[in-house]
Amino acid sequence: MDTYSVDVVYQAISALFQGNNPKEQEKANKWLQDFQKSIYSWTIADELLHQKRDLHANYFAAQTMRNKIQNSFSELPPHTHESLRDSLITHIGQIDEQTDNVIVTQLSLAVADLALLMASWREPINDLLVTLAPHQCAIWPLLEVLKVLPEEIDSRYLRLGANRREEVHKQLDASAECVLKFLCMCLQREDLDQERVWNAALRTYSAWLVIHAFPVSHVYNNALTQLAFRLLSLPETSGKLHDNATECVCALLSCINTRQDSASDPESSFEAQLFGAVCMLETPYHLSVAHEDTDKTINYCRIFTSLCDAFFYDLLADAQKPHYSLKGLDLVLLCVGHFDYEVAEITFHLWYKLSEDLFQRNEDKLTVLFRPHIERLISALFRHSQMESDHDGLIEENNNFFDFRRKVSDLIKDVAFIVGSGACFKQMFHILQAPETTWESTEAALFIMQNVAKNILPDENEVIPKVVEAILNMSEQTHIAVRYTAILLIGELCDWIENHAESLEAVLNFLLYALQQKNGLAPAAAIALTSICSACRQKMVCHISGLVEIARSLDSFQINNDVAIGLLKGISLILTRLPREQLQPALREIVGFQLQPLAQLVDSTGGTAQKGERTDPVYWIDRACAIIRHTNPDVPDNVEHPTVAILNDAWQLISRVMDKYQSDLRIMERTCRLIRYGIRMVRKQAMMLVEPLIKQMVVLYSVQHHSCFLYVGSILVDEFAKSSECIDGLLEMLQAFIEPTFGLLQMENGLKNNPDTVDDFFRLASRYLDCCPHQLLQSSLITPIFQCALIACSLDHREANSSVMKFFINLLVWGRSNNHSRNAECRPLVVELASQHGGALVMNLIQASVFQLHSYMLVDVAEVLHELKQVVGNERMQPFLAQALDALPKKNSGGYVTATQQQLDEFSSTVLRADTTKAISQALKTFTRLFR
Repeated sequence: MDTYSVDVVYQAISALFQGNNPKEQEKANKWLQDFQKSIYSWTIADELLHQKRDLHANYFAAQTMRNKIQNSFSELPPHTHESLRDSLITHIGQIDEQTDNVIVTQLSLAVADLALLMASWREPINDLLVTLAPHQCAIWPLLEVLKVLPEEIDSRYLRLGANRREEVHKQLDASAECVLKFLCMCLQREDLDQERVWNAALRTYSAWLVIHAFPVSHVYNNALTQLAFRLLSLPETSGKLHDNATECVCALLSCINTRQDSASDPESSFEAQLFGAVCMLETPYHLSVAHEDTDKTINYCRIFTSLCDAFFYDLLADAQKPHYSLKGLDLVLLCVGHFDYEVAEITFHLWYKLSEDLFQRNEDKLTVLFRPHIERLISALFRHSQMESDHDGLIEENNNFFDFRRKVSDLIKDVAFIVGSGACFKQMFHILQAPETTWESTEAALFIMQNVAKNILPDENEVIPKVVEAILNMSEQTHIAVRYTAILLIGELCDWIENHAESLEAVLNFLLYALQQKNGLAPAAAIALTSICSACRQKMVCHISGLVEIARSLDSFQINNDVAIGLLKGISLILTRLPREQLQPALREIVGFQLQPLAQLVDSTGGTAQKGERTDPVYWIDRACAIIRHTNPDVPDNVEHPTVAILNDAWQLISRVMDKYQSDLRIMERTCRLIRYGIRMVRKQAMMLVEPLIKQMVVLYSVQHHSCFLYVGSILVDEFAKSSECIDGLLEMLQAFIEPTFGLLQMENGLKNNPDTVDDFFRLASRYLDCCPHQLLQSSLITPIFQCALIACSLDHREANSSVMKFFINLLVWGRSNNHSRNAECRPLVVELASQHGGALVMNLIQASVFQLHSYMLVDVAEVLHELKQVVGNERMQPFLAQALDALPKKNSGGYVTATQQQLDEFSSTVLRADTTKAISQALKTFTRLFR
């Protein structure tokens, strides 16, 4: 194409980076993106790199070269690979002190990616060392190439495949000794900037450590490891060097293969030496704290935490003879005790890991061993959770401290069992009783208690009564944050209150008073009241009139709508326990409080819906939904459900909402959610709504394409398809949904842009297969739905793909041989469908698994293959598989073998032999790694 030349490309680069006209810049950007996709960009980028006109042109050319190798390497015929390699090495060799770091990185990545992709380049590391190491200026880019090469091995863009990755790892292992010698030699060169070379060498060394390229015997006693520990021990080490030395030590720790071996094992000796060296960093840690150098403190904390990660299974090996690495937890707890909570937060993943392992093992002696550590952890978290003494008001949501306390809350709930929730509660109670306890200590203690309260036995009578009494008698002068946390604690003690009914009246009065306050306490009171309604359902029945009043006055309280919805849920749980003659009027009244303002909004002509405000229909729909969803009385099938009359009365309003706000997806989704819960609650008693609802949904879906209508359709099928009089109408609904759905999905990127539609449509189709399989299978609709599902196999959206696979599974299940009468009538139809389209199904599933789907999705694919095998038998399945495997590429663009014939045969025979989905799933995961 004549429009692409070096000069034209250079003009476009200048227009993009140096122009002043935004429209022209956008135009230039689009043109350059198209240029990068063209095959001409290879030679023009190469030429721009040779010419070195300016920084922007050089950067663009280097980035283009890297992108082309990464994403479009297949464009190049194999005979051009060597000239590309030689040209790139020439560019790398011409880098000097003035070359921008970004360009160095892009060119280094280009060389590294080429080395990984180009199978004919047998010894890339040795070739680069021989070509570049003798030249002083080339040392820097060489170090960068050596750093990024191991990092790129698992790049999802390169898709090297398991065979090539294994080959590359062997290449790197073979070159590791040369690389180590080169790195150590760099440290000794006096003609290079010392700090710069130390930084670069340590980064490269770390990258090679992470892939475990060096033998253990080479790792500990070399100049780089010693340099890293020396730098970490010196207080004057610069921040950047300290960071790189930290990365190096963490990478060293990742090399530890903790096993129960004898102490004479050289690997055990290395582990002990490394552990000792890390322990020596305790003094530098204290110095960093004294100098308030938080960045270095964080680095030491990372190292100590990585140390415990590395020795984790040794820590837990034997409660009778604790391992020497237990001292590592003391180092971690030093960091947890640091005054900055951000340092403590670095260690949280370790405590989660420890608590999970102890919980799984369930060994008392092991739990007792770690109890002192968790006690120290909780004491430190108590201190970190304290607010500043001069803080007025409550903690603002979504600031860093609020987020930290949320993480503390999760962690305490996880580790509390190690010390015992009761012991933890008591420990905090003693803090509350201490003389002259500050308000911030009181609040933090209550906060910790709040997180363990649910796990305390409801018959506890020693501490909780005193705590509850103290909270109920708190004065108005108590700091607002203390009162807020105390109210939340009352809510968490709901099970205890349920077991101590004598305290309920006083607690309710206390919470009702707090709910009416305008000082920020109302949300806590509403949350606590919700918990108590949930736990004390039967005992709260006598308070229903007060709860109805609360529902009536909901908007007079200073609470947001989410909290209000929670409160309505709690009230609804109490409604459920009412006698029938009381339930329906109370339910109608509370639902009416929500529907009346909604009706006013629908009737109004002006104004727009402001999200989250009273003018937003969703505000009222969500409230009504919460009430209907959670009012679930035990009603016999032959008695009318109390919600039926309310749904009948509300239908006209719901219908008008759908008409008025049909273009607003958010409002439609919430309205459909209300309909869903209403139908689920009354089940077949909602029969009178089916026809008008289907008619309206079909019309709206054809115009608006909201997938929530498909979801409601699946609920209708689930509830009514077993009634023979409804089946024809439901199949007509499916037919009406198909045309707009297929029209939407057949547009460019239709599947990718509409995953919710795919999800809900195939969920709907699955419901038909569950409830009326024969009617669907003998209809003309099944073939186009099946063909659509074949195309949708490749969609890499978790929920959507899962629904497609479930559709295939639910369909194929009816083709199995068994004595069930429904199977007998469905089986021939399914066998015919599977025989006709089975080859295409296997082809699409294998292609999708290899090239599009994430590995966690392959379990569903395996289940489809397993069910198909049950239907068609191995005799038909074998050619389906052979055809699909034959269509896969045997070699990659770099010229290396993706899957050997032996590996293909092995996969095929495993699938054919497999008796379980799990066996096929495992085989699929192993097989797809060959192409990733």
